[in-house]
Amino acid sequence: MIDEMTKSAHLIELEDCYGAHNYHPIPVVIEKGEGVFVWDVEGKKYYDFLAAYSAVNQGHCHPRIIKALTLQAQKLTLTSRAFYNSVLGEYEKYICNYFGYDKVLPMNTGVEGGETALKLARRWAYDVKGVKENCAKMVFARGNFWGRTLAAISASNDPSSFSGFGPFLPGYELVDYNDLQALEEAIKDPNTAAFMVEPIQGEAGVVVPDEGYLKGVRALCSKYNVLFIADEVQTGLCRTGKMLACDHEEVKPDILVLGKALSGGTIPVSAVLCSNEIMLTIKPGEHGSTYGGNPLACAVAMEALQVLKDEKMAENSEHLGKLFRQEMNKLKQESNLITTVRGKGLFNAIVIQERNGKTAWDVCVKFAEHGLLAKPTHGDIIRFAPPLMITEVQLMDCVHIIREVILNFN
Repeated sequence: MIDEMTKSAHLIELEDCYGAHNYHPIPVVIEKGEGVFVWDVEGKKYYDFLAAYSAVNQGHCHPRIIKALTLQAQKLTLTSRAFYNSVLGEYEKYICNYFGYDKVLPMNTGVEGGETALKLARRWAYDVKGVKENCAKMVFARGNFWGRTLAAISASNDPSSFSGFGPFLPGYELVDYNDLQALEEAIKDPNTAAFMVEPIQGEAGVVVPDEGYLKGVRALCSKYNVLFIADEVQTGLCRTGKMLACDHEEVKPDILVLGKALSGGTIPVSAVLCSNEIMLTIKPGEHGSTYGGNPLACAVAMEALQVLKDEKMAENSEHLGKLFRQEMNKLKQESNLITTVRGKGLFNAIVIQERNGKTAWDVCVKFAEHGLLAKPTHGDIIRFAPPLMITEVQLMDCVHIIREVILNFN
């Protein structure tokens, strides 16, 4: 049977037969990655224009990150937090100094980081702000996406996330994104613990707020003694042309949530950073993770963060992002298939108009046929987020592919 089909088809069939059907991937089976490129099991080479949803900002299998991973893996990988380990304290000092916070709570996945931030905010509301027990309110922006746990989907207004999974967590309120007046009305409530927001909404389709929105969020949260939680799991770590997307407006959130590229795409690593006043409300036994803060993750994260600075990836993202949007806007003038171009840094999206019953999915399949990998979101949006070490020559090669597909799409 295997001889009668391609290796890709066989592997796709295995996943379909034995795996949960909770994803709908582009039909490409990737076997190898290096820098901005990946190869499928048949040996075809592609530009990766998704970078594992920004987890591979530093590029696939970055040699420095792989070296740090290998060296630490040969020495010690896990102790659990039942004991101290020789790398955690070093990492905690490094990342706190790197971002300018007092404390860090290390976790594994981005959604765990979000859950940790919410627990910290609720405990702070009770212990510091004086909110009555079990009355703390969390406010979120509509269109948010920070994972698939019950806590995360309780904050969602997307039926594909929450339908069929209730009942949901109480104490949540949603306001329109990019609407400071609506936010103020919501957080006037003295029981409000925090407002959690993506500086740029990723899964919603790289939705960039108006200039001044983040400064307004910071001012309102300070005015009403509400914590500003920035979900920078996807927007952080140089993706938008700054180390953090919040840096574009020079605002500092009370709680910063990081993940994805914190390990350069090697292992799950996330982190929650905040002040002593917030972090020290949680006592031993009240929150944790067997793998959170493991020595392997700590060694990898330090190197992944250092690579971002040493290789000036924020600067490259800023420069090439402007060039990319310029080229996409030119293409938009030539083809009515594209209705919108938006983004910041190398975090961009185009909105595709359905044509002859074909959607953004069909466009992405064509991209793959031409050697570029991207993925649609919300049916009509294609996100573009290549590894940040991409060169201008490589970027323009990708622009050529996108242009060829769009202009010849029927």
